[in-house]
Amino acid sequence: MDKNKNFVFMFDQPESGKKELLGGKGANLAEMTRIGLPVPYGFTITTTACNSYYEAGQAIPSEAEVQVLEALHTLEMKTGKQLGDPSNPLLVSVRSGAVHSMPGMMDTVLNLGMNDETVEGVAKLTNNPRFAYDSYRRFIQMFSDVVLDVDNFYFEQLLENTRTEKGYHSDTDFTAEEWKQVIEEFKKIVQRHAKRSFPENPKEQLFLTINAVFDSWNNQRAILYRRLHNIPSHLGTAVNIQSMVFGNMGDDSGTGVAFTRNPSTGEANLYGEYLINAQGEDVVAGIRTPQPIASLQQEMPDVYEQLSETCQLLENHYKDMQDIEFTVERGKLFILQTRTGKRTAQAAIRIAVELVRENIMDKREALTRVDPDQLNQLLHHHIDPNHKETQLANGLPASPGAATGQVVFDANEAEELSKSGKKVILVRPETTPDDIHGIVAAQATVTSRGGMTSHAAVVARGVGKACICGCESLKIHLESKQFHVGTTTVNHGDVITIDGSTGEIFLGEIPMIEPQLSDEFQLLLNWADEETKMDVRANADNPEDAAKALEFGAGGIGLCRTEHMFMDPSRIPTVQSMILSETNEERKDALDKLLPMQQQDFEGIFETMQGYPITVRLLDPPLHEFLPDKEELLVDVTKLQISNPRSKDLQEKQNLLRKVRVLEESNPMLGHRGCRLGMIHPEIYEMQAKAIFYAMSSVMKKGIKVNPEIMIPLVSHVNELKEMRQRVIHVGEQVQEETGQEFNYLIGTMIETPRAALTADQIAEEADFFSFGTNDLTQTTFGFSRDDAEGKFLQHYVEQDVLQQNPFVSLDQEGVGKLVESGVKLGRDTKPALKTGICGEHGGEKESIQFCFDLGMDYVSCSPFRVPAARLATAQATIRNEEINKLKEPQYN
Repeated sequence: MDKNKNFVFMFDQPESGKKELLGGKGANLAEMTRIGLPVPYGFTITTTACNSYYEAGQAIPSEAEVQVLEALHTLEMKTGKQLGDPSNPLLVSVRSGAVHSMPGMMDTVLNLGMNDETVEGVAKLTNNPRFAYDSYRRFIQMFSDVVLDVDNFYFEQLLENTRTEKGYHSDTDFTAEEWKQVIEEFKKIVQRHAKRSFPENPKEQLFLTINAVFDSWNNQRAILYRRLHNIPSHLGTAVNIQSMVFGNMGDDSGTGVAFTRNPSTGEANLYGEYLINAQGEDVVAGIRTPQPIASLQQEMPDVYEQLSETCQLLENHYKDMQDIEFTVERGKLFILQTRTGKRTAQAAIRIAVELVRENIMDKREALTRVDPDQLNQLLHHHIDPNHKETQLANGLPASPGAATGQVVFDANEAEELSKSGKKVILVRPETTPDDIHGIVAAQATVTSRGGMTSHAAVVARGVGKACICGCESLKIHLESKQFHVGTTTVNHGDVITIDGSTGEIFLGEIPMIEPQLSDEFQLLLNWADEETKMDVRANADNPEDAAKALEFGAGGIGLCRTEHMFMDPSRIPTVQSMILSETNEERKDALDKLLPMQQQDFEGIFETMQGYPITVRLLDPPLHEFLPDKEELLVDVTKLQISNPRSKDLQEKQNLLRKVRVLEESNPMLGHRGCRLGMIHPEIYEMQAKAIFYAMSSVMKKGIKVNPEIMIPLVSHVNELKEMRQRVIHVGEQVQEETGQEFNYLIGTMIETPRAALTADQIAEEADFFSFGTNDLTQTTFGFSRDDAEGKFLQHYVEQDVLQQNPFVSLDQEGVGKLVESGVKLGRDTKPALKTGICGEHGGEKESIQFCFDLGMDYVSCSPFRVPAARLATAQATIRNEEINKLKEPQYN
């Protein structure tokens, strides 16, 4: 152990104040002490001590213990009180304080230092025995729950029984003598459940509590909170030891929580709650109803005025809305904590804009104060947070938003009921291209299988519909039109509510909150566009999605997936005919029918985008995805063999089954798809190229500029791209000659295999641009099948810290990121002006966007509804990068 290491800092030490060392609470307590606010004095045990505690097998390092005792002595000297002194006892609070705010997730103990002797000293000093014994019983209850692991239920049950027996409505009705009786009963509870007597030694109490607070860093709720908010588990928590002030000393005392602005709306008014004659935990315990902070102005006008001034000072100092805990002791205000206040997305935007208007911060600072992830809340319906319904099941949050509707199990029925004005939720084991009309018609889609890039997820995100995938607890029975979750049965037509942002499913209808795009929302994004040095595009496959992308501020289309154009039910038979053709003539006939359909698709998108760049990806998925299900065909054939063995229908079904089996692959995602399809069946890609060029010609004749970028998917070897490029160019030349028009376009590829990234210098010889398909690149780098991984083991990996995050949600920078970095560098070594971008859903995730910005990529692309968040994230990446560069500049005196 390094004896020179500082494990403990007093609040007023000049060298203290680092958030990473002292935690957010400790750093703010030190800061408030230095600027002269009325903060009860104390000290902070650092996050370094917490990590050393775990390294030592959950034991406080001896040097840290020595420093705690030295700091305690300093605190005693400063206050003139001593821990454990019966005549003038020091009482302290012991609170957790992580680097990132984790409200309520870890443990706190108040009134530490009380025992059978010091409680009498407190009673004499305050001339208030009721207060003294009330504080003592609170300490026993809290300490026993947090430190001795005695369930709080036993204490609350005793209190409730006593209140009922005496006819009391509130704990403030108890007399000192009655609290003494409660204390004796509390000690019996401790002896019975902890198998030990309640500790009377204050220093033993102190170190046991420090241990417990360190332990709470890894309690279940803290782990879950860190996982939800992507807070690293290695940071640890600090512990803050602070001299107690008391809000339960009578009607001139109290405690409360104040926000400098309304955290729900952002309105610039003091907001919060308080209780007279209470300690901090009473405000949230629910035993007494807190009063709105505004009424404090009538009860304690001087305190209210001082609190208002302090709130304004802290907001100006920290340049953000603050969440402040305060206590009033005999008419004197004390500030116990301040931190950046949690807020809704609506409030975050309003607060940021108004702080700029009030000259508290500038536009660049305002942009950094809004979390891009929050913006998704504003673009979709969401569930009223005050609902009381119990969760039925939970799956993968595949597409944000919330919806209520009747359960249906068939896409056709979903469409029919929707047309008749019914709101439905489509529930399927999984979806196929045949179901797209049902997904579009339904309010939301739920599947029991599939991951975040399954068919249902991709389609739902594209059309802005809520979706939950991979909800394996749903046992779906299509025949009987019902599903089971445990012992609960949900039938066809029953109403459910789903939250695609959390993956939660509820029985019945829950009120929704409408999306509200305020003027402040638009203004903030305009500020973001002024700062950003990186383009944001959208993934869009039809004119409707393209229009939505433009509405949300996209600067082009980064991925137009042509296979989605074939998923229209009216086109499926023609596509199947193309796939199942056994001669070139048969395939040509099918392609001739598809050509005008594709041309019409491209014309619609080109007209909508009005000259913005559009990356068109040629057909990519395995062809079997467009074919009937083999198992269903097998059932049909078997039934016909029994019922009508000589029928023509049987022969057709058998022939179809044979062709489906021929096309079947062991691992289709690594099989005959992407450019491999174009290599073996070049006529398919040539048809798509013709459709692009004919569409260009048609739209250009209307005076509309067209800027296409034709993408060859799944290239692993330069020779694949070389051949496909020449075929596209050849088709383009043919159409130019036919139409007499000249086309400007780019030809590039999607980098989605490790070999492509590692040989990007060679591939760049034949490419005008690279677009990184990070979903497939993640799958091929990890060797994961996404659907299987997310359904089977990936969540366990994240929970057990095998992986910090799901690599399909946030880009794996250490592994996949190195391949992306290699691809960008090697490609630009060959072609310095090579355009590069990212087109997977990572393109809408803030940390992945920062990574892409740092690599110097030209753009990111994501689903239309994630475009606003990406616009903000690219601006933040620009600002962050410029701030880092300023720090690197030489400083001259």
